[in-house]
Amino acid sequence: MTDTFDFIVIGAGSGGIASARRAAAHGARVAVIESGRLGGTCVNVGCVPKKVMWNTASLAHALDMAVDYGFKVTRHGYDWSTTKKKRDDYIVRLNEIYQRNLDLDEIKIIRGHGRFVDANTVEVIDPLKKSARQTLTGKHILIATGGRPMIPELPGAELGITSDGFFDLETLPERVVVVGAGYIAVELAGVLNSLGSEVTMILRKESFLRSFDASLRETLMEEMMNTGVNILSCTHMNRIEKQDDERLHIVSSHSEDIKDINQLIWAIGRSSNTDQIGIDKAGLTTTDAGFINTDAQQNTSVNGIYAVGDITGRAALTPVAIAAGRHLADRLFNNQTEAKLDYDNIPSVVFSHPPIGTVGMTEDAARERYGVVKVYQSRFTNMVHALSEHKPKSLMKLITAGAKEKVVGIHVIGEGADEIVQGFAVAMKMGVCKADLDNTVAIHPTASEELVLLR
Repeated sequence: MTDTFDFIVIGAGSGGIASARRAAAHGARVAVIESGRLGGTCVNVGCVPKKVMWNTASLAHALDMAVDYGFKVTRHGYDWSTTKKKRDDYIVRLNEIYQRNLDLDEIKIIRGHGRFVDANTVEVIDPLKKSARQTLTGKHILIATGGRPMIPELPGAELGITSDGFFDLETLPERVVVVGAGYIAVELAGVLNSLGSEVTMILRKESFLRSFDASLRETLMEEMMNTGVNILSCTHMNRIEKQDDERLHIVSSHSEDIKDINQLIWAIGRSSNTDQIGIDKAGLTTTDAGFINTDAQQNTSVNGIYAVGDITGRAALTPVAIAAGRHLADRLFNNQTEAKLDYDNIPSVVFSHPPIGTVGMTEDAARERYGVVKVYQSRFTNMVHALSEHKPKSLMKLITAGAKEKVVGIHVIGEGADEIVQGFAVAMKMGVCKADLDNTVAIHPTASEELVLLR
């Protein structure tokens, strides 16, 4: 039996659910196909549980610093299992909220694996029986299947875990190796180091966060090394071996092999979930990296099929997928024919220790585009560390271009960077110039006032 819908969404992650709910609000008959937990990567094994762990690590920092402020506090260890249970319970509550909201919107949730039969038809595969359970047809079909962590083709690679596996850990590992140079790698390394693990990062090239402004990555690398993270740059791994039942041995190109490892975590990137949904049957193709090309309005090369989120290879951030999905639904079902997401000046945060907030161009990118730019920068110790022996540096940087010094990049690292950048991102979206910031009265004493006092 075939059921017909106005809108079929393959994938119940942030982008898929946001688009489905917006379409339903406009009166469309909507079906969402999902084989896993509702909420996708962000809710279950991404930004939400990651932020819980970052908050946990931040509390550890606060406890260490409390003594400097006169509190007679002694840390008596840390119970990972308590955090894990409460974190997992919180995620289950979020899953249930997603379920209730979809039910209230009268969206049909179909459990299984969605796969194209043709450009207008999707079959739902039973994940256990591996056979077709149901067939759906729709005028509009959205692919929002997200991505998954990559594991390298390396002897013994299966002995490590990915960022997904990090959230399954039952105990805090004593000695950890994190392989990768992206934001996930630095976030996991920072959390584990703060909570007491001995952490080594392995980078294939000289530095991490290479797509970020150089000032940010250099400041973060310095601080992570100051707090005890061992960073091995320009290191290539040859194989991973079992040292014994509980420890691993990493054979690398480094001058010394890495032994006595309790946990190896792969954070080398993510691949898109497009390989098992039958896109060839729909007439779609992917890039060499496995992404689905979309235009400015999320249209694919096949009429009536759309894509949002990580599978498009553009700005793999949850709010981006949500916004793109909602704009798409507005266009398809509410006559907003020009609706689309503006992908310029999207702010982002790295929940490292200390955190990074950034929006706009890096200094290198701005010089390449504009030729001549003017850079304003401040490096200082946040007042929260005034009484502390450890004084990590904060950095704030403005990049301006043109005669009016239009702000084309804002980069912040330090306490509160994750909260500071949101408001300044609004200003950038509105075309703020350096003079506008100069004319803004500073809020004192705060870290954010540095951005309106730069001279």
